[in-house]
Amino acid sequence: MRTVDPEKHARKRADILVAAAEEFAANGVDGTSTAAICRRAGIGSGTLFHYFPTKLEIVHGLFGDAFERMAAVYLRAEAEDDPQAGFHRILQHLFDDLANPLAPGLMAVALLQIGRDEAFARMFSEDEERARRSLTILLERMADRGMQLAFPPERAAAWIQHLFDASFLASGSAGFDAARQTTELRMLIDWLVGVEILETATTPAQPG
Repeated sequence: MRTVDPEKHARKRADILVAAAEEFAANGVDGTSTAAICRRAGIGSGTLFHYFPTKLEIVHGLFGDAFERMAAVYLRAEAEDDPQAGFHRILQHLFDDLANPLAPGLMAVALLQIGRDEAFARMFSEDEERARRSLTILLERMADRGMQLAFPPERAAAWIQHLFDASFLASGSAGFDAARQTTELRMLIDWLVGVEILETATTPAQPG
């Protein structure tokens, strides 16, 4: 009986999902064939179906893995001794996602899937709720330390989430500039939390 190398299995699965993400972002789920994913991943159809028997399972695997990664980010953020550091950790991941060139296509995929796939819609909604809960926890801690939030923590968290949602939706627009959007989004969030924490969190300390 042949044993499975867990690391090799995980790498191959990840390679398939990377290929699928690129195809889905460019052509949508309906416009992507499993053959196209196989070509991009450099595998045969038998290998693909061993990991993902259906295209729907590829979609769930791709987004499910992303949601799991973000869940880990939320946990690490909440475990930070400094709530500002935890808050920044979450925002930085979101800014990185916004700068991803695949973001517009994958956002379109997610919106379409939400409307026709109840399991996917639940998965997406749970991630949204988890994000807001984590942001609220960190903003409450920041307020307890004297930061002057523009709104109560739960409302500030909701606004931050709405701003990111709008930014991801806009990412598919002609002329969208992720760097400019990020700069302006930082300014809005700075106002919401009452202090310019983002630039100071990313600027390295000077020696001496």
